[in-house]
Amino acid sequence: MDGMKNVGQVVEDYISGCEGKVKCPVAKLFVKAILAGAMIALGACAGNVASHAITNVGLARVASAVVFPVGLMMIVLIGGELFTGDCLMAMSCMTKKQSLLSVIRVLAIVFVGNFVGATLVAFGAYLSSQFDYSAGLLGAYSMKVAIGKVNLSFTSALVSGILCNILVCAAIVMAGAAKDVTGKLVAIFFVIMLFVTEGFEHCVANMYYIGAGLIASHNPAYVQVAMEQLGLSAEKLQTLNMKMYLVNNLVPVTIGNIIGGAICLGLPLVYLNIAKGDHNLLNGKSKEVA
Repeated sequence: MDGMKNVGQVVEDYISGCEGKVKCPVAKLFVKAILAGAMIALGACAGNVASHAITNVGLARVASAVVFPVGLMMIVLIGGELFTGDCLMAMSCMTKKQSLLSVIRVLAIVFVGNFVGATLVAFGAYLSSQFDYSAGLLGAYSMKVAIGKVNLSFTSALVSGILCNILVCAAIVMAGAAKDVTGKLVAIFFVIMLFVTEGFEHCVANMYYIGAGLIASHNPAYVQVAMEQLGLSAEKLQTLNMKMYLVNNLVPVTIGNIIGGAICLGLPLVYLNIAKGDHNLLNGKSKEVA
Protein backbone atom coordinates (compact mmCIF):
# COMPACT_ATOMS: atom_id res chain seq x y z
CA MET A 1 0.00 0.00 0.00
CA ASP A 2 1.31 3.44 -0.96
CA GLY A 3 0.27 5.07 2.30
CA MET A 4 2.08 2.66 4.60
CA LYS A 5 5.07 0.37 5.00
CA ASN A 6 4.52 -3.34 5.47
CA VAL A 7 4.94 -4.67 8.99
CA GLY A 8 8.13 -6.54 8.13
CA GLN A 9 9.82 -3.29 7.12
CA VAL A 10 8.60 -1.57 10.30
CA VAL A 11 10.00 -4.37 12.48
CA GLU A 12 13.33 -4.23 10.67
CA ASP A 13 13.48 -0.44 11.00
CA TYR A 14 12.70 -0.63 14.70
CA ILE A 15 15.37 -3.27 15.33
CA SER A 16 17.94 -1.21 13.40
CA GLY A 17 16.93 1.87 15.40
CA CYS A 18 17.71 0.10 18.67
CA GLU A 19 21.42 0.60 17.98
CA GLY A 20 20.92 4.34 18.32
CA LYS A 21 19.15 3.87 21.65
CA VAL A 22 21.94 1.64 22.98
CA LYS A 23 24.70 4.01 21.85
CA CYS A 24 22.91 7.17 23.01
CA PRO A 25 24.86 8.96 25.80
CA VAL A 26 23.29 8.45 29.23
CA ALA A 27 22.58 12.15 29.75
CA LYS A 28 20.77 12.50 26.42
CA LEU A 29 18.84 9.27 26.95
CA PHE A 30 17.80 10.43 30.41
CA VAL A 31 16.60 13.83 29.17
CA LYS A 32 14.63 12.19 26.36
CA ALA A 33 13.05 9.90 28.96
CA ILE A 34 12.14 12.86 31.19
CA LEU A 35 10.44 14.53 28.23
CA ALA A 36 8.49 11.38 27.38
CA GLY A 37 7.40 10.89 30.99
CA ALA A 38 6.21 14.49 31.11
CA MET A 39 4.30 14.15 27.84
CA ILE A 40 2.47 11.02 28.99
CA ALA A 41 1.75 12.74 32.30
CA LEU A 42 0.29 15.77 30.52
CA GLY A 43 -2.07 13.44 28.68
CA ALA A 44 -3.02 11.72 31.94
CA CYS A 45 -3.48 15.08 33.63
CA ALA A 46 -5.86 16.19 30.88
CA GLY A 47 -7.68 12.88 31.20
CA ASN A 48 -8.39 13.52 34.88
CA VAL A 49 -9.66 17.00 34.11
CA ALA A 50 -11.97 15.68 31.38
CA SER A 51 -13.45 12.91 33.52
CA HIS A 52 -13.41 14.15 37.12
CA ALA A 53 -17.03 15.37 37.26
CA ILE A 54 -18.56 12.47 35.27
CA THR A 55 -20.22 9.87 37.49
CA ASN A 56 -20.81 7.20 34.84
CA VAL A 57 -17.64 5.06 34.72
CA GLY A 58 -17.88 4.26 31.02
CA LEU A 59 -18.42 7.86 29.99
CA ALA A 60 -15.64 9.03 32.30
CA ARG A 61 -13.19 6.62 30.70
CA VAL A 62 -14.19 7.65 27.21
CA ALA A 63 -13.75 11.33 28.11
CA SER A 64 -10.28 10.58 29.44
CA ALA A 65 -9.46 8.38 26.44
CA VAL A 66 -10.20 11.18 23.98
CA VAL A 67 -7.41 13.42 25.33
CA PHE A 68 -4.87 10.94 26.74
CA PRO A 69 -3.43 9.85 23.34
CA VAL A 70 -1.97 13.32 22.76
CA GLY A 71 0.87 12.34 25.09
CA LEU A 72 2.11 9.54 22.82
CA MET A 73 1.50 11.69 19.74
CA MET A 74 3.92 14.29 21.13
CA ILE A 75 6.53 11.62 21.87
CA VAL A 76 6.36 10.16 18.36
CA LEU A 77 6.51 13.53 16.59
CA ILE A 78 8.81 15.51 18.91
CA GLY A 79 10.98 12.68 20.18
CA GLY A 80 11.42 11.00 23.53
CA GLU A 81 12.05 7.63 25.11
CA LEU A 82 9.06 5.88 26.65
CA PHE A 83 9.63 2.77 28.77
CA THR A 84 6.54 0.93 27.56
CA GLY A 85 7.32 1.47 23.90
CA ASP A 86 10.97 0.61 24.46
CA CYS A 87 9.93 -2.84 25.66
CA LEU A 88 9.86 -3.64 21.93
CA MET A 89 13.66 -3.44 22.11
CA ALA A 90 13.43 -7.10 23.11
CA MET A 91 13.11 -7.76 19.38
CA SER A 92 16.72 -6.67 18.95
CA CYS A 93 17.75 -9.31 21.51
CA MET A 94 15.69 -11.99 19.78
CA THR A 95 17.45 -11.23 16.50
CA LYS A 96 20.89 -11.02 18.19
CA LYS A 97 21.39 -7.41 17.19
CA GLN A 98 21.77 -6.19 20.78
CA SER A 99 22.72 -7.90 24.01
CA LEU A 100 20.17 -8.38 26.76
CA LEU A 101 22.30 -6.35 29.19
CA SER A 102 22.47 -3.37 26.83
CA VAL A 103 18.69 -3.38 26.42
CA ILE A 104 18.14 -3.67 30.18
CA ARG A 105 20.50 -0.71 30.70
CA VAL A 106 18.45 1.44 28.30
CA LEU A 107 15.17 0.39 29.88
CA ALA A 108 16.43 1.15 33.39
CA ILE A 109 17.60 4.65 32.45
CA VAL A 110 14.38 5.35 30.57
CA PHE A 111 12.22 4.09 33.44
CA VAL A 112 13.87 6.43 35.94
CA GLY A 113 13.69 9.34 33.51
CA ASN A 114 9.99 8.69 32.84
CA PHE A 115 9.40 8.65 36.61
CA VAL A 116 11.10 12.02 37.03
CA GLY A 117 9.18 13.60 34.16
CA ALA A 118 5.78 12.29 35.25
CA THR A 119 6.37 13.26 38.88
CA LEU A 120 7.40 16.79 37.93
CA VAL A 121 4.16 17.22 35.99
CA ALA A 122 2.17 15.93 38.99
CA PHE A 123 3.79 18.57 41.20
CA GLY A 124 3.25 21.18 38.49
CA ALA A 125 -0.45 20.35 38.25
CA TYR A 126 -0.78 20.73 42.02
CA LEU A 127 1.20 23.97 42.23
CA SER A 128 -0.80 25.46 39.36
CA SER A 129 -3.94 25.11 41.54
CA GLN A 130 -5.50 22.89 38.90
CA PHE A 131 -6.67 20.50 41.61
CA ASP A 132 -8.98 23.26 42.86
CA TYR A 133 -11.26 22.77 39.84
CA SER A 134 -14.89 22.10 40.76
CA ALA A 135 -14.32 23.30 44.32
CA GLY A 136 -11.54 20.80 44.94
CA LEU A 137 -13.28 17.87 43.25
CA LEU A 138 -10.40 17.35 40.83
CA GLY A 139 -7.97 16.98 43.73
CA ALA A 140 -10.33 14.52 45.40
CA TYR A 141 -10.83 12.63 42.14
CA SER A 142 -7.06 12.37 41.68
CA MET A 143 -6.94 10.65 45.06
CA LYS A 144 -9.79 8.31 44.11
CA VAL A 145 -8.06 7.26 40.91
CA ALA A 146 -4.80 6.63 42.76
CA ILE A 147 -6.50 4.65 45.53
CA GLY A 148 -8.19 2.42 42.98
CA LYS A 149 -4.82 1.66 41.39
CA VAL A 150 -2.86 0.93 44.56
CA ASN A 151 -5.57 -1.44 45.79
CA LEU A 152 -5.50 -3.70 42.73
CA SER A 153 -4.46 -7.29 43.40
CA PHE A 154 -1.09 -8.38 42.03
CA THR A 155 -2.76 -10.54 39.40
CA SER A 156 -5.13 -7.80 38.27
CA ALA A 157 -2.32 -5.24 37.99
CA LEU A 158 -0.07 -7.70 36.16
CA VAL A 159 -2.64 -8.82 33.59
CA SER A 160 -3.92 -5.28 33.09
CA GLY A 161 -0.33 -4.20 32.43
CA ILE A 162 0.12 -6.97 29.86
CA LEU A 163 -3.04 -6.01 27.96
CA CYS A 164 -2.14 -2.33 28.11
CA ASN A 165 1.27 -2.67 26.54
CA ILE A 166 0.13 -4.98 23.78
CA LEU A 167 -1.97 -2.03 22.63
CA VAL A 168 0.61 0.68 23.29
CA CYS A 169 3.30 -1.19 21.35
CA ALA A 170 0.80 -1.97 18.60
CA ALA A 171 0.15 1.77 18.33
CA ILE A 172 3.89 2.42 18.00
CA VAL A 173 4.28 -0.23 15.29
CA MET A 174 1.25 1.11 13.43
CA ALA A 175 2.58 4.67 13.66
CA GLY A 176 5.86 3.40 12.24
CA ALA A 177 3.96 1.87 9.33
CA ALA A 178 2.35 5.20 8.41
CA LYS A 179 4.28 7.34 5.93
CA ASP A 180 2.72 10.69 6.84
CA VAL A 181 1.91 12.61 10.01
CA THR A 182 -1.85 12.18 9.65
CA GLY A 183 -1.51 8.43 9.42
CA LYS A 184 0.73 8.30 12.49
CA LEU A 185 -1.70 10.39 14.55
CA VAL A 186 -4.74 8.35 13.52
CA ALA A 187 -2.96 5.08 14.30
CA ILE A 188 -1.97 6.32 17.75
CA PHE A 189 -5.29 7.92 18.63
CA PHE A 190 -7.63 4.99 18.16
CA VAL A 191 -5.41 2.30 19.68
CA ILE A 192 -4.47 4.37 22.75
CA MET A 193 -8.09 5.46 23.12
CA LEU A 194 -8.95 1.76 23.24
CA PHE A 195 -6.58 0.94 26.12
CA VAL A 196 -7.63 3.95 28.19
CA THR A 197 -11.34 3.24 27.71
CA GLU A 198 -10.73 -0.34 28.78
CA GLY A 199 -8.97 0.88 31.92
CA PHE A 200 -5.74 -1.07 31.51
CA GLU A 201 -2.62 -0.19 33.53
CA HIS A 202 0.29 1.78 32.08
CA CYS A 203 3.28 2.16 34.41
CA VAL A 204 4.34 5.60 33.17
CA ALA A 205 0.80 7.00 33.21
CA ASN A 206 0.47 5.63 36.75
CA MET A 207 3.55 7.61 37.75
CA TYR A 208 1.34 10.63 37.18
CA TYR A 209 -2.00 9.25 38.36
CA ILE A 210 -0.71 7.88 41.66
CA GLY A 211 1.82 10.65 42.14
CA ALA A 212 -0.92 13.25 41.73
CA GLY A 213 -3.14 11.37 44.17
CA LEU A 214 -0.36 11.19 46.75
CA ILE A 215 0.31 14.90 46.46
CA ALA A 216 -3.39 15.75 46.72
CA SER A 217 -3.74 13.54 49.81
CA HIS A 218 -1.59 15.99 51.78
CA ASN A 219 -4.15 18.75 51.27
CA PRO A 220 -6.89 18.58 53.96
CA ALA A 221 -9.40 20.36 51.71
CA TYR A 222 -9.13 17.67 49.02
CA VAL A 223 -9.31 14.93 51.63
CA GLN A 224 -12.54 16.40 52.99
CA VAL A 225 -14.11 16.58 49.51
CA ALA A 226 -13.00 13.01 48.82
CA MET A 227 -14.72 11.76 51.96
CA GLU A 228 -17.87 13.85 51.63
CA GLN A 229 -18.53 13.75 47.89
CA LEU A 230 -16.73 10.62 46.69
CA GLY A 231 -17.39 8.43 49.71
CA LEU A 232 -13.76 7.54 50.39
CA SER A 233 -13.26 6.15 53.89
CA ALA A 234 -10.37 6.92 56.21
CA GLU A 235 -9.22 3.32 55.82
CA LYS A 236 -9.05 3.63 52.04
CA LEU A 237 -7.24 6.95 52.28
CA GLN A 238 -4.57 5.32 54.44
CA THR A 239 -3.76 2.88 51.65
CA LEU A 240 -2.52 5.77 49.51
CA ASN A 241 1.16 5.73 50.43
CA MET A 242 4.53 5.19 48.77
CA LYS A 243 4.78 1.52 49.71
CA MET A 244 1.42 0.71 48.14
CA TYR A 245 2.35 2.85 45.12
CA LEU A 246 5.61 1.06 44.44
CA VAL A 247 4.91 -2.49 45.62
CA ASN A 248 1.20 -2.95 44.90
CA ASN A 249 1.03 -1.10 41.60
CA LEU A 250 4.26 -0.04 39.95
CA VAL A 251 6.04 -3.40 40.30
CA PRO A 252 3.30 -5.69 38.91
CA VAL A 253 2.19 -3.19 36.26
CA THR A 254 5.77 -2.72 35.04
CA ILE A 255 6.31 -6.48 34.86
CA GLY A 256 3.03 -6.78 32.95
CA ASN A 257 4.00 -3.99 30.56
CA ILE A 258 7.31 -5.75 29.83
CA ILE A 259 5.55 -9.06 29.16
CA GLY A 260 2.93 -7.39 26.98
CA GLY A 261 5.38 -5.44 24.84
CA ALA A 262 8.34 -7.82 24.66
CA ILE A 263 6.73 -11.26 24.68
CA CYS A 264 3.09 -10.89 23.65
CA LEU A 265 3.77 -8.53 20.74
CA GLY A 266 7.52 -8.33 20.09
CA LEU A 267 8.07 -12.09 19.94
CA PRO A 268 5.20 -12.79 17.50
CA LEU A 269 6.35 -9.92 15.25
CA VAL A 270 9.84 -11.39 15.01
CA TYR A 271 8.50 -14.92 14.56
CA LEU A 272 6.12 -13.92 11.80
CA ASN A 273 8.89 -12.19 9.87
CA ILE A 274 11.23 -15.15 10.23
CA ALA A 275 8.42 -17.52 9.26
CA LYS A 276 8.21 -15.84 5.85
CA GLY A 277 11.40 -17.63 4.87
CA ASP A 278 14.01 -15.02 5.63
CA HIS A 279 16.26 -16.16 8.48
CA ASN A 280 18.76 -13.32 8.19
CA LEU A 281 17.23 -11.63 11.24
CA LEU A 282 18.35 -14.51 13.43
CA ASN A 283 21.90 -14.05 12.20
CA GLY A 284 21.85 -10.36 13.02
CA LYS A 285 21.73 -9.36 9.37
CA SER A 286 19.43 -6.91 7.67
CA LYS A 287 16.86 -8.39 5.30
CA GLU A 288 15.37 -6.98 2.16
CA VAL A 289 11.66 -6.41 2.06
CA ALA A 290 9.92 -6.50 -1.28
